[in-house]
Amino acid sequence: MLGYSGILMVLVLSGTIAALAQKPACGSDAASPISTDRPQITSSSIVVPCGSLQFENGFQETNAGGQQTYDLPETSIRFGVARKTELRYAVSDYYWNLATGSGAATGLGDMGFGLKQQLGPVKGVDVSIIPSVSFPTGANAVSSHGYDPMVQAPWSRGLSKNWTVAGMLSVAWPTQAAANGGTKRNVTRQGSVYFDRQLTSPWDAWVEYSGSFPQRGGPQNIVHFGTSYKISPHQQLDFHAGFGLSSAVPDHFIGFGYSVRFQVVRTK
Repeated sequence: MLGYSGILMVLVLSGTIAALAQKPACGSDAASPISTDRPQITSSSIVVPCGSLQFENGFQETNAGGQQTYDLPETSIRFGVARKTELRYAVSDYYWNLATGSGAATGLGDMGFGLKQQLGPVKGVDVSIIPSVSFPTGANAVSSHGYDPMVQAPWSRGLSKNWTVAGMLSVAWPTQAAANGGTKRNVTRQGSVYFDRQLTSPWDAWVEYSGSFPQRGGPQNIVHFGTSYKISPHQQLDFHAGFGLSSAVPDHFIGFGYSVRFQVVRTK
């Protein structure tokens, strides 16, 4: 029988085949401004334009219990294959832990593949669903050593000319080490919401709350805030920071990023 990972891989492949069969007029919305998943925990509720290739990159410093970690390049590659469908590839991130000892983990993390299908707008609300799977390609000290599925459902709604509210519901099945030396799934449910204020045409600021509730382990509550600036319609700089409200999350984290989008496919 197919496990969670197998089911999600079937969904991703089925969605890809269906999207390619649509034969969309790629390039028709190429002039739209860039919209990124980063740096919020909440992903964007809209897909990249058909035929567009988008790179989202960043750097982050995290402090948890006095243990400092840097990670980069946080690269996500998104490609629009239809008007409301995109393929997603999460590049292996490199984690550099400054601490020493058994708790320190340095090396490449796992890579992942996914699909985003935009369902909205529905009554003024943009909604998408994102099935994805990570693969155990990372370093021994960093990898989960399992094929870890996740389903996310981001949404957003404009409140006024300058205000937007957005959020996301997620369920993940990460692999964790078991006491008997094997592995087990730790089903984790997550919810997030943020409010975004458009300060000027290219510049916005936002504040976000995220809560994760694993089957085993304490709740993970985070307050997160940041700002983004579009240096051109298809390029964006971002800065963000956050802190934990519970013991199971980092004391603080801070980071910045650069994202860019290219139109690589055009058809009449």
